[in-house]
Amino acid sequence: MNTNNVKSQMRKGILEYCTLLILQKRRAYVSDIIQSLKEAKLIVVEGTLYPLLSRLKNSGLLTYVWEESTQGPPRKYYELTPEGTVFLNELDNAWKELNQVIDHIKEQ
Repeated sequence: MNTNNVKSQMRKGILEYCTLLILQKRRAYVSDIIQSLKEAKLIVVEGTLYPLLSRLKNSGLLTYVWEESTQGPPRKYYELTPEGTVFLNELDNAWKELNQVIDHIKEQ
């Protein structure tokens, strides 16, 4: 069995959570989000992130504002909605539960 495939599936599974965590701290432009993910060693390309952001926006978890840029066209900055904050809190609880399960199994 190839561990790379399993690791890839695990990364995909936490991408939404990590993106929301980034946006909880500040509103961000797509390249800012990608940079934060890269710094955390979670490598993501724009082609993966844009559909995720669209899905989160369409679900009412994110909104965006256009801001003028000194370096080109206006930029779309994403931020959490109040519903997004509630959803992120639920994901936080789910993450804690999963960590407890894994820790318990490791300790057996």
